Amino acid sequence: MQAIAKAHPQPGFDLIPFQEVSPPPGSVKIQVTAGSVCGTDLHIYKWDDWASSRIVPPRIVGHEFCGTIVEVGEGVPASRIGEFVSSESHIVCGHCRQCLAGQKHVCINTKILGVDVDGGFAPFAVIPQENARTTNPSIPPKLACFQDALGNAVHTVHDGPTEGQTLLITGMGPIGLFAVSVAKALGAAKIIVTEVSDFRIDLAAQIGADILLQPGKDDVEAALRAIAPLGVDGTLEMSGHPSSLRLAVNHTRPGGRISLLGVYPTKMIDIDMDQVIFKGLKIQGIVGRRLWETWDLMGQLLAENKLHLDPIVTHELPYQDVQAGMDLLAAGKAGKVVFHFGN
Repeated sequence: MQAIAKAHPQPGFDLIPFQEVSPPPGSVKIQVTAGSVCGTDLHIYKWDDWASSRIVPPRIVGHEFCGTIVEVGEGVPASRIGEFVSSESHIVCGHCRQCLAGQKHVCINTKILGVDVDGGFAPFAVIPQENARTTNPSIPPKLACFQDALGNAVHTVHDGPTEGQTLLITGMGPIGLFAVSVAKALGAAKIIVTEVSDFRIDLAAQIGADILLQPGKDDVEAALRAIAPLGVDGTLEMSGHPSSLRLAVNHTRPGGRISLLGVYPTKMIDIDMDQVIFKGLKIQGIVGRRLWETWDLMGQLLAENKLHLDPIVTHELPYQDVQAGMDLLAAGKAGKVVFHFGN
């Protein structure tokens, strides 16, 4: 058996020998069915400054995966054996001020699967039982595996009013695409998206975005003034591009909301803070998923088949083809890449 790992402090991933272990107290062992690649995995693959400062090789990567519980540690009910589950990547302490206040998603002692501890890109994964989220077995593994990332979109969309709202979503990476589907499911009246990539703008059209705008090809500012002269009700900023944050401030109506999930390459961004103040904008940083409210809502949306996600999964590969999958992502020629770990 092999696992996908950051074996050396340099670009790339390797397939390394994998040895099964039994779960310690409070943990479960999952036979992994499928795993999907996240932007975080791409950072680790490229071995950028963030990855090299955080990862200690060798590290089995992957924090988005699903499978079946095959063994439980002490203190875990034996009845969980056989459950189909999906991973929550954030391992929280449960005793800091945030955890005790119901804010586990901002636990100050968070450890992340596939980053700080071994992840799930392997035939088996051992994780805390709380992080193994029971999933409706009717949900296909290619979708069930990326609930961690889908939860980011659900959290972002659900950060403010959605039903009957006109929303601008900037950046059509996988989580931005998820957000389009979630917003439609929760009753958004109109969804406007921005994206520079032809490949991703086509995926946004397939998911059901109402208006597609491409910076560099369209006059986005003029288009937004024509579509929503008084401003959109809310902007979900998924791109991490400074110009998108400025766009959000300029084109969100007074009293509207800006929900920020994108991570920015620079700490200082030139925006008009007077607009933020005098428009009375609500700006909220989004991190992870609310534990466990986001998972409950996401499970309901999936079980009721309200999300249109299939077009976002553009590639399914055996995990041994990790190099091909990472090359597709690095070239911007994929939505979600799913690796299958079944025998």
